[in-house]
Amino acid sequence: MKARALLLVTVLGLCAPLHAQTPEDRARAAAAAARAKSAESDALLDNYVTPGLAGRSITTVDSSKAFTPDLACQKTATYLELLAQPNTTGDIGTLSISRDSDLDGSFDEALTVPVVTSGICANGIISCTPGTWDACRFFRWDTATSGALKLSEVDLTELAGCYCVNNSCGNNLVWGNIASVLKDLGGGVVGALATSDARIAVSQASIEGPVIRYTGAQTTSCTAQSDVGATAYKSNPGAISSDASAAAQASSVFQALAASSTGTGTSEVSRSCTITRQITQEEITIEKIIDRVAGGYATSVTGSQNVTFLMGSPSDNSLSGGSCSIFDFHMTLRVKDSDRLRQVLLTRFGADDWAQIRIDGELLGSGPQSWTGTGLPPGKCEKKGAFYLNPALDLTSRMTQGDHDIWLRVAVAEGGEAYAAIDASVDTGCKTSEQLVDTCSGYGANDACRLQDEVVDGVTTFRSGVNTGLSPLPQTRVFGTGACTAQVARDFFLRERTYRCTVDLGTSAEPDLSRGAYIIDHSTETLLADRVANTDGSYSLTTRSFSMPDRGSVSACEPICKTRKAEGNTAVAPDGVTGSKQTDPTGWDYYYRTCQDSNVCPAGDGEELVEGCGCLDDFPEAAVMMQTVRLGGADMVCTSSVR
Repeated sequence: MKARALLLVTVLGLCAPLHAQTPEDRARAAAAAARAKSAESDALLDNYVTPGLAGRSITTVDSSKAFTPDLACQKTATYLELLAQPNTTGDIGTLSISRDSDLDGSFDEALTVPVVTSGICANGIISCTPGTWDACRFFRWDTATSGALKLSEVDLTELAGCYCVNNSCGNNLVWGNIASVLKDLGGGVVGALATSDARIAVSQASIEGPVIRYTGAQTTSCTAQSDVGATAYKSNPGAISSDASAAAQASSVFQALAASSTGTGTSEVSRSCTITRQITQEEITIEKIIDRVAGGYATSVTGSQNVTFLMGSPSDNSLSGGSCSIFDFHMTLRVKDSDRLRQVLLTRFGADDWAQIRIDGELLGSGPQSWTGTGLPPGKCEKKGAFYLNPALDLTSRMTQGDHDIWLRVAVAEGGEAYAAIDASVDTGCKTSEQLVDTCSGYGANDACRLQDEVVDGVTTFRSGVNTGLSPLPQTRVFGTGACTAQVARDFFLRERTYRCTVDLGTSAEPDLSRGAYIIDHSTETLLADRVANTDGSYSLTTRSFSMPDRGSVSACEPICKTRKAEGNTAVAPDGVTGSKQTDPTGWDYYYRTCQDSNVCPAGDGEELVEGCGCLDDFPEAAVMMQTVRLGGADMVCTSSVR
């Protein structure tokens, strides 16, 4: 009994200060405790992530209780170790990596990079002639089929976030920035390994001189194979839908929600669509304008815009006629694009002995004398020689779209020959076609659908149903390849939209939300109004006093300060180190920091104060920076001509 009384007194003594606190005091104390453990990324790692993955003890926010979670199947103190040491040229001459691939506590894989490291990227390295930026080769962190780490040689465009570290960009860059260099190298390696085997998670990184060590754990599955159910959707995302449907059928919670009035009544679905401007450039050849599809004996092309169609039997005495014989030659010309025909001429025809030529049955000419009928010529058949005429007769108006028959009729006595030539001049310039493919028209015309989001050529014009006020600038893009290219300027090229559409499932009435609407519309900060439906269909209206607890006063903002630090530009582009193209490669990195008590700005090493603690508003500057980045990534057309 005495012990119970002592315990009761102790408990009351502990609880007394809590009762003395106001709700605001308790809320502030809880917020301060939470911020102390999770306000910064380092604190979050130290207090929760690292001990959770490593199987160590974790305490609650108020530190009153502790527990040991078991989040990982396997753990290792050192999953990966990376050593980087620069040489006299500033390049990293020694870069070695050791890895515990099976998390058994001992290294079983080692890689020594066989080339010097002159530049570092987020996903690889760059190796050049030591101390220079010449003869550079580009490597991406990758994994072999066995899962072992390796380097694959790639183009620079396949790397990201690259910068130079050797003496061509500055002195002592690696040693002067060893922590960030190790983090960038290790981050690329860990990213490649995680892409290959998503079971492994890195919980902590620690740096000792030129070495960075990573603590790892196996979290997503407890098998030796990397292709397991927890990561299977990465290679087969289409399986998500069927698996989700199967899980829904087996879930009592899902079935209960599906059978509710909300689940069986009106629902909203999301629909995505695009409006795409499709522009194609087609190279037009002579055959796509006019072509010989039957008859004739040759087609002669001169340049890219002139063609001659030949018909007949031009060899000497290739036709044997006896006393007088009729020979008919037909050639079919197909006009595929009459608008591109500049001129079609009957340039030359003739025979030994008589000839007449027609187009689509209409007589164009004859010789050596007039011959208009379809029978024998109106004179002696034997002319003892050949005739040839050069009429240069324009046939352009007759060459409409479709097939046209050129008919050469020849009368031959004894031996003879026949010949006709038609010349065509065409426009083979490139053909531009344009169309808008609109898959959004149905949703836009549906009153049950409303526009939720829209992105026009990379600019967000609608977000969550609200017009952002932004619109893309008109753009000029180049379409086509080779000789067929064209610059096309349009207001937009691609609209990506998302609509929210109301769907009436028709199996249940919509829930009655009128009471809630009445309360919201008729209540004030001091008066709560209500409307309750009676059994006879009438409504009872009530009102009662209402007040919110004192919310206290808060600062107008969280005081922050602005600092800057000089940094050299060592970024890398396909044309080389960008700093070498600048008059002054040194720029400024700006930082915004939360002020400490008594408005003290916690500036980092090498930082100088730009603006002291206060309610800073640099939104205009941020907007200009974002717009600069956006326009810098827009399409550009390079030309060597004078503008």
